[in-house]
Amino acid sequence: MINNKLKKKLEKKEFVFTAETSPPDSTEIVDITERISCLKNLADAINVTDGASAKSHLSSLVVSSIVQSFGIEAIMQITTRDRNRIAIQSDLLGAWTLNIKNILCIYGDQVHTGDQPETKEVRDLDTLEIAKTADYFKKEKKFPSGRLIKSAPDFFIGGADTPYDIDDKFDCKNLEKKINAGVNFFQTQYAFDFLTLNKYMNRLNDYGIPEKSFYLIGLGVIKTAKSAKWMNKNLYGINIPENIIKRIENSKNQEEEGKKICIELIEQYKGIKGIHGVHLMGYHQEQQIAEVIKYFKN
Repeated sequence: MINNKLKKKLEKKEFVFTAETSPPDSTEIVDITERISCLKNLADAINVTDGASAKSHLSSLVVSSIVQSFGIEAIMQITTRDRNRIAIQSDLLGAWTLNIKNILCIYGDQVHTGDQPETKEVRDLDTLEIAKTADYFKKEKKFPSGRLIKSAPDFFIGGADTPYDIDDKFDCKNLEKKINAGVNFFQTQYAFDFLTLNKYMNRLNDYGIPEKSFYLIGLGVIKTAKSAKWMNKNLYGINIPENIIKRIENSKNQEEEGKKICIELIEQYKGIKGIHGVHLMGYHQEQQIAEVIKYFKN
């Protein structure tokens, strides 16, 4: 059995900090290790994005292996967009062989948003089916066709979620489906609105979701008020409250203020029942993320 530090920390009820890195447009290992070195001994795991923004980059599988070899636990993102089920199953076996213990099943940006919009999307499996496949490997030690796997992977399986302003009809059915498919932990889209998140988590607690899977809240360092407005307008499921935007806008150092806000929100979120950690994101913001985590680990 491969030692999974992220899983162990969550099972011990430690509040975890995961980060994110994007594979470079490069074949040099140093271009990866230099970027993530600031997170070593700070982040409990690093998500490696898979074709972010529907653009080609160095393989998520390869970068996840390098992150793992560098001494930081990797979470390999795997999208529904680019591979059929045969390729996905092969990559899952390959990932486990390379000591990658965690995966995150995600939809992936649509190709029309990328720099090669003529690309054909695959989407042979949806996110639920990718999780089911990894879970089937784990439990049945077989391919879906029935062929035996001599040494089967035992992934810690992640799914995505987006906290939003729910109504009385929200019943957590989608989350239940993901958990039943084998999802062990959730990482969310950015959640900057405390009141919305608190209400959402109360409902999840009513349905026992955080007792069945671990729940990590997405946050980041907002570098400028302009970027906050852009995210509100262009990124699905994001609502950065106006008071946060104004506070950043009126500050002397917008990035520093964004970092303070991120820290303050984490302190508040640690008090919400059912939250097991935070997932800190931001394109090429590994250094800023490291500074936020360092605040809590010093």
